[in-house]
Amino acid sequence: MLHILWSIIVGFIVGLCARALLPGAQHLGFILTSILGIAGSIVGGLIGTAISKPAPGSKFHPAGFILSLICAIALLYLYTRYM
Repeated sequence: MLHILWSIIVGFIVGLCARALLPGAQHLGFILTSILGIAGSIVGGLIGTAISKPAPGSKFHPAGFILSLICAIALLYLYTRYM
């Protein structure tokens, strides 16, 4: 249960960072920002783990976070471009 809550919190932070880094106006609410960040975190985390395995027992994986942010920016760009 705590993993789901943690994913929502990190996803919201990643979504906010993506909105701050991508220029232009995005008319997204709290829920859509969270969904965007969670989707970016899932895709980026999977790619980051495939590229570089985290150390055993580590709680933070920098490659996963950076790729989560990149994927969230890409998803936000696609959303604003086609919606």
